[in-house]
This record gives sequence, structure tokens and C-alpha cells, in this order.
Amino acid sequence: MNTDKLKQIVSESFRAFHKDESGASSIEYALIASLSSVAVIPMVDQVSDRVSDLFDAVATALNNAS
Repeated sequence: MNTDKLKQIVSESFRAFHKDESGASSIEYALIASLSSVAVIPMVDQVSDRVSDLFDAVATALNNAS
């Protein structure tokens, strides 16, 4: 294989790779999911504390009622 043919193959492969945007949307979705999880985790932590307090209050009320 001569070097001109090799250069042509590499050049065509690079152009095809550069034009291919199929992986871009996957990366965008991954970034959106990771940023969403960063925002959701603190909210879940707060909600879980409130739910735990609610169950503690219900348990206390039931214990006091009997």
C-alpha cells in the first residue's frame, strides 16, 4: 500500500468521524442526568428527614394512646 492511499484512507476516516454526531446526544443526555441527580439528591435527603420525623410522631402518638 502506498503512502498516498494510506493518507487518503486516514483523511476519509477522520472526516467521517468528525461529521458523525450520533454520540453527541448520548453525552448530552448523560450530562443532563448527572446534573439532575446533583439537584435531586439534597431534596431527597430533606424529604426523607421529614418523613422519618412524621413516622416518629405517629409512633409516639400511638404509644401514648395505648
